[in-house]
Amino acid sequence: MRFRDRTEAGRLLADKLKAYAGRPDVIVLALPRGGVPVAFEVARALKAPLDVLIVRKLGAPDQPELAMGAIASGGVRVLNEDLLMYYPIPEEMIESVASREQKELERRELAYRGDRPAFDVRGRTVILVDDGIATGTTMRSAVEALKKLHAAGIVVAVPVAPVSTREEFQRLKDHVTFTCLATPDAFFAISLWYEDFPQVSDEEVCDLLKRAADKVK
Repeated sequence: MRFRDRTEAGRLLADKLKAYAGRPDVIVLALPRGGVPVAFEVARALKAPLDVLIVRKLGAPDQPELAMGAIASGGVRVLNEDLLMYYPIPEEMIESVASREQKELERRELAYRGDRPAFDVRGRTVILVDDGIATGTTMRSAVEALKKLHAAGIVVAVPVAPVSTREEFQRLKDHVTFTCLATPDAFFAISLWYEDFPQVSDEEVCDLLKRAADKVK
């Protein structure tokens, strides 16, 4: 199954999520940037508010690709305790990386949301959307962030993910569910499952968020 673009993927995903349509407790959160066009279609179909949840990986100082944790919108920090147990990293190094990533997170929040306040997810059902999942590191961090922000339920919703990632997310508990349209055995990369998969610009993210906000006024 290949999608024409993120817009089509969002519309198809929304059809799988129609049980959530019109519910006042539901909010759709996108992982920017690629998840925003998908989430825009989901939010529009479900008549739900749309916002972004920004997650920044905390890469180990000497191995940036190694995630020692993550920070997310709402002042949430998640640390990879298993990694830190076997790969001790001084607290001051963690703080240095977190401080740098916090500045980028705040820059993106200001750029994407402007003076609009973030939605409060406490006690709400959150549909967490991206354009696909590969390793799942960012999505797992987003789920943990929403738990710390006291979301009542979390629906991880993506157009495509590997079978192994689907199985991993389906094993999660604590009111987390998983919805995915395609789980190919030979996955390789998210982009392969779209005919048109351009980079999403900050400007496009801002435009979609503004259009969504205007609809719920």
